[in-house]
Amino acid sequence: MGIFSPWFLAGLAGVALPLYLHLLKRQKNPPRPVPSLMFWESRTQSSTRHRRLHYLLLLSLRLAVLVLLILAFANPFINRNAATLASNRLMLLVVDNSFSMRAGTRLEDAKTAAMGVLSGKGDIRAQVAAFGSQLRLMTQVIEDQAALRAAVQSIEPGDGHGNFSELARALRGIAESARTPVEVHLFSDMQRSALAGNFSDMALPPNVKLVTHSVVSKAEPNWTVESVDAPGQVWGKDLKPIHVQAVVAGYGTPAAQRTVSLVVNGKTTATKPVAVPANGRATVDFPSLEVPYGFSRCEVKIDSADGFPADDSRRFAVERSDPQKVLLVHNYGDTRSPLYFGAALSAAAQAAFTLESINVNEAADRNASNYAFVVLSDLNSMPQLLENSLTGYVRSGGSLLIAAGTSAGSRAQVPIFGARINASHDYTRLPEHSISVGDSDSSYPAVAKAGGWPGVRFFYALDVDPGDARVIVRLSDQTPLLLEKRIGEGRVVLFTSGLDNLTNDFPLQPAFVPFVEQTARYLAGSERQGGAQVVDAYLELRNAKERGQGVEVTDPEGKRPLTLGEAASAQSIRLTEAGYYQIRLANGRQDEIGVNADPRESNLDVIPDDVLALWQGQDGESSQQASAAGAPAASGKIPQSLWWYIMLLVLACAIAESSLASRYLGTQREES
Repeated sequence: MGIFSPWFLAGLAGVALPLYLHLLKRQKNPPRPVPSLMFWESRTQSSTRHRRLHYLLLLSLRLAVLVLLILAFANPFINRNAATLASNRLMLLVVDNSFSMRAGTRLEDAKTAAMGVLSGKGDIRAQVAAFGSQLRLMTQVIEDQAALRAAVQSIEPGDGHGNFSELARALRGIAESARTPVEVHLFSDMQRSALAGNFSDMALPPNVKLVTHSVVSKAEPNWTVESVDAPGQVWGKDLKPIHVQAVVAGYGTPAAQRTVSLVVNGKTTATKPVAVPANGRATVDFPSLEVPYGFSRCEVKIDSADGFPADDSRRFAVERSDPQKVLLVHNYGDTRSPLYFGAALSAAAQAAFTLESINVNEAADRNASNYAFVVLSDLNSMPQLLENSLTGYVRSGGSLLIAAGTSAGSRAQVPIFGARINASHDYTRLPEHSISVGDSDSSYPAVAKAGGWPGVRFFYALDVDPGDARVIVRLSDQTPLLLEKRIGEGRVVLFTSGLDNLTNDFPLQPAFVPFVEQTARYLAGSERQGGAQVVDAYLELRNAKERGQGVEVTDPEGKRPLTLGEAASAQSIRLTEAGYYQIRLANGRQDEIGVNADPRESNLDVIPDDVLALWQGQDGESSQQASAAGAPAASGKIPQSLWWYIMLLVLACAIAESSLASRYLGTQREES
């Protein structure tokens, strides 16, 4: 006999509590009326009777409940012979349906082998599961041979990446709940890439016996399109050539020449030959990708020359749309801010935005809702009508960038943002004539992708009270430099310096272009997450501006994987199939993603026999490996937990204690 969690026995110190509570019972001395107390002498009477335990049976039951609960958490067990439990064992048939099982007849061979094992076992408690990236149970634990056979036949090929560490984790959970010997039959191609990085992650508990059934004997040569580098979005009639680069890889293959094709919406638009070295890789470049407006489904394919044609293509989606308009409102006579900001925007965003620059006197007749976001630069005054209009624009979901400049120093607070201006700092009066960035939030894209703004010198900045705003960047004297604040459904970003080269030299530094690019994409909220993803990746459905928007998702089979409740609240979705996913939001925004199998599934190399034997515990080293993994070595004894039996005793004692306590309470009431 042993205990799984002996540290819980320290809770036995708590048995002193019922003893203490029972000792608190005091002798009741009911008052009696007397004519006078003047002849009575005050004295403290000492009696050991007050410190005696009463209701010993009730006390015993309460102590038993407490001790049994502590013992249950300590989880004691007894060792039983595995042979005595063999008649009650569970057989688990696991059929690998990961993406690599699509090669040749692997999946059908695995299902045939599983049917053969079922036929040879007769009537036995069994369960069928499919295994790709996760273990999916196809049946309950049953003895119905017909139902088990039907479950095996119903397993369809999947697109996930096999992961034996995930399989071992699931088997550990099943073994813990079964509390009987579990005989696992794994029918798989035993792909080497499915092994865990750390072999201890694949350790199995002692009551699990693993039997592997490999459907292949050696690795098969395979060519595949390993990766594709293509833009997920292009804008307008961009005259710049749009390149698509693909990598063709061979696993266990001889040197060969393959034909690579670029397919757009089902039509082959370009074809190129490529020489792939033996067991190597080659890159092919398509210099001009031409797609119409809207979403285009694209693929890079190679001619099929092996037994695994499912990985001979790579999908991606490209959207062509008109550039989004950005409005920059600047102070009259300010020509530097539009120049620097516009140049950085056009250089970084690849024609994703078109900038319209006007002075503050011309802004009254502009409808802010027609723009992706609005920039206010160095405004010394703002008409009340314009301020009210922009405030409403932000509250309804719009985005605003405010560059304070020097003109806002005379104001009491920053318009729209609402931060109180404490002071203005002229750093040219310092001995260094400037100040640099101190602290910054590296999780913010405009900071992270700009490298934290190293080497940027600031000559002027406003000292504002951030209040409830998020401070992203501070100067070395702790003056807030970049802040963000949500107002209604929208957001406002405040830059307490300027966009010219007078208040700082930021526009002349390499960090300025990434700052403008990331800020523009963040405020516009329309950047795609990429035209291609991998199976089992998670895709974000809504950006920060689209919270609360309903979403409709269509998977590659044309089905809707989300329920109505999930469509209203889910923030992300797991991409479980290869193909094209479509996303439609209630605000009209659409997106399309090409999903591909994990490239590791294309390497059909198999696990060596000695590694499989080690995993199954068939050699002398298996016990050492299991000990290193923290798992007990397999033996003829199997620990059987007594947890359920102890909890039944706890329930019985609790019922008896409740009944007895109620009777004692009723007796006390009658006596009183």
